[in-house]
Amino acid sequence: MKHKIGFNALSRTTSERTALKRNMVTSLFRYERIETTKAKALEVRKMAERMITRAKVDSVHNRRMIARDIKDEAILDKLFKEIAPMFTERKGGYTRVLKTGYRLGDAAEMVILELVEKTQKKDAKAEKKEKKN
Repeated sequence: MKHKIGFNALSRTTSERTALKRNMVTSLFRYERIETTKAKALEVRKMAERMITRAKVDSVHNRRMIARDIKDEAILDKLFKEIAPMFTERKGGYTRVLKTGYRLGDAAEMVILELVEKTQKKDAKAEKKEKKN
């Protein structure tokens, strides 16, 4: 029986699974959108939602707790300074999963995992238009 199994092992050892989740969460915060399989996305989503909730309060303790998993200082700073402030009014549901179809090689269900809101980025074209006006 498979009662009370709280996570998907993803056919990996504990250390491999931890490394996979850390890398994917870092990529999610870096690019704000990643394409992966449905099983991986649902596991990464849990970790990302908890991190964003914790990052809403910028304290030394919260930074250290999240820094255990996000090793890149620039991404850690982006999470606390740009991403978390966007979600201060929202109580949860910071990410969305969009189905894209099936992978050709093994017919795995592919999805896009993305943040619900996007950070404000100025394009080079937009800056040129502002300068001309």
